[in-house]
Amino acid sequence: MMGEDPRIEDLQLRMQRDPGSIAFAQLAEEFRRSGRLREAVAVCKVGLAIHPNYMSARVTLGRALVELEELDEAQTELEKVLRSAPENLAAIRGLADIHHKRGALGDALTHYRTALNLARNDPELEDTVTDLSRQLAPGREKPQTDEHAFDPTAYGPADDVLVAELTLFVDPPGMARPTAHVDATGDPAHDRALRLIARLEHWLAAIHVSRSQRIA
Repeated sequence: MMGEDPRIEDLQLRMQRDPGSIAFAQLAEEFRRSGRLREAVAVCKVGLAIHPNYMSARVTLGRALVELEELDEAQTELEKVLRSAPENLAAIRGLADIHHKRGALGDALTHYRTALNLARNDPELEDTVTDLSRQLAPGREKPQTDEHAFDPTAYGPADDVLVAELTLFVDPPGMARPTAHVDATGDPAHDRALRLIARLEHWLAAIHVSRSQRIA
């Protein structure tokens, strides 16, 4: 074929001379690496019909199917590999990629960690494990752009009514109410909001004291 990669051309000639050659696995992997995924899948399936236990070819098949987004078939092939070779790194990473693509981040992280235990100095794997661990960490801080992020300037005049009602409910008779003090920022709306927060904190503390006295 005009302009064909010499390595691929040589492997194709070998397959023409001996259709039952195990060179099919190398040819399929070359196709996969060059982005010719459908050809990689076709060569693998023909070769594996003759050599069903050739695990490296089955890994190539699984990885090509992952890249083609044919995830169910890819998972079937890679699981066959791991039943025979539980520590096959490429198959483990392939399964991790499948779970990642499906959004099953917990399962993906489990497989990526297993892969990292087998390839401890792989920076790509380290970055992936770190990123997924951060995403799945409980109680991680929400970004400040979150729609529920606290904004002290969001309070308005209507909140004074609520504060007055809270005062009647919370403050015990005769309890001295300290004047809330905050450092002035120069922004009237901001300062007012901060004073409101300070008063609310005082009343919450009063609730705690009242409850403690009732329990005692």
